[in-house]
Amino acid sequence: MRIAVDFTPPLTLKTSCLVLGVWQDRTKTQLLKDLDDSLHGALRLSVESGAFSGKQGETQLFQAGAGVPAARILLVGLGPFEAADAGVLRRGAAEAARVLQKQHVGEAGMVCPESPAKLNPAQVAQALAEGLLLASYRFDRYLTQKREELPPLLESVVILAAQEHVESLAAAVDRGRLICRGVSLARDLVNEPGNVKSPEFLADQARKMAARHNIVCTVLERDQLEKEGFGALLAVARGSARPPRLIVLEYRGGEPQERPVALVGKGVVFDSGGISLKPGEKMDEMKMDMAGAAAVIGAMEAAAGLRLPVNLVGIVPAVENLPSATAYRPGDIITSLSGQTIEVLNTDAEGRLILADALTYAGRMEPRTVIDLATLTGACIIALGHEASAVFSNHDELARNLMRAGESSGERLWQLPLWENYGKQLKSEVADVKNTGGRPAGTITAASFLQRFAPEGPWAHVDIAGTAWEDKGTALCPKGATGVGVRMLIDYLEQV
Repeated sequence: MRIAVDFTPPLTLKTSCLVLGVWQDRTKTQLLKDLDDSLHGALRLSVESGAFSGKQGETQLFQAGAGVPAARILLVGLGPFEAADAGVLRRGAAEAARVLQKQHVGEAGMVCPESPAKLNPAQVAQALAEGLLLASYRFDRYLTQKREELPPLLESVVILAAQEHVESLAAAVDRGRLICRGVSLARDLVNEPGNVKSPEFLADQARKMAARHNIVCTVLERDQLEKEGFGALLAVARGSARPPRLIVLEYRGGEPQERPVALVGKGVVFDSGGISLKPGEKMDEMKMDMAGAAAVIGAMEAAAGLRLPVNLVGIVPAVENLPSATAYRPGDIITSLSGQTIEVLNTDAEGRLILADALTYAGRMEPRTVIDLATLTGACIIALGHEASAVFSNHDELARNLMRAGESSGERLWQLPLWENYGKQLKSEVADVKNTGGRPAGTITAASFLQRFAPEGPWAHVDIAGTAWEDKGTALCPKGATGVGVRMLIDYLEQV
């Protein structure tokens, strides 16, 4: 989608559809009065009858008359003005895109709304751009016969603003585009089917992304992993004929002497549960068990595109977890890269095993901060549903900064405790630790397990099990991968 910024007066713009965001408590602005005159009172009648009030999610489409160059007028409710944040505008723009695509509108003009107290005009424009771009995402590369039945995508939008804001708003739109490019990459990677998405495929996609930017990509293959002693990662990979990979991405945007921020993403390209086999229902969705890896790769894409002044290391352990004659078993004891031994009680608790080795490896990079992301536990969905990801940290300031970034980006986080008593559930009688603490506090004990392998210094674990996949589809995201984590990480990285 092409998004431009212009200062053309809205009621003089010739376009297929003119879109206006309307604040619930500001339905009598001068622009709306002038528009109502052109519509011969149709807007006023719509408000007075209650057909449109400006509530969030409301839309009203008018056929414009001879007094307006635009062919149609679309009003989108934004809710109360004072309470608004970037998320309101993002969803409003996405709702507009949904209506326009349903109406087969290929191009449109969108009036940049008045900025609420929490935002400046540039932040408003960026939120609009993100909403438009996220709503326009499709994963249709495998459609053949049905592709013609899909409504055409919105191809271009002009955001209309005051002349003195055009330059800053254009830069904000470009920023939103670069962030959404990272989100779209993450969505694409998660949506790829399991028969395509091998560990090597994930490594190839990381290489291609790195080649587009100033990023160094190193991929460790099975023989290197065996030589280094990645015992936990290799154990999980044993059941699959497709060999594992460790993907290491290095972006150097900061000062040469600056220690990097390490981003670690769980990359289980398909998770059957292994010998501890999952139920058949919805197992097809387990192609999304590498959403943490996708978030890291997408965030690296966005960070490099934005030229963030920070040094980053992205680490992705990529494996497939399948049952076979060579698969690891419940009761096995394995030795991790750290030297710690792990008693395996459940082969479906595999993500924490590959992350254990990846976190140990991250320590070799001498990072100043480590953040891992993973679709780690179904227990996280029980705790928080699909509205927020769980965050755990050994450093309260890091947790607060991540939650702040989550609020700003629209990818909310909620902190859960890491008290020592939870770690007692992981005590093993035959090894240093066992890989599951049972059903009670399952998402917390999984985080406690990871903490044992995290390098010294600030570390945070983000469990995205409930937010990485959209079951039904929303205005901002069709059914499938959400790309969660990319926007939050970029917002956080701009703080450090």
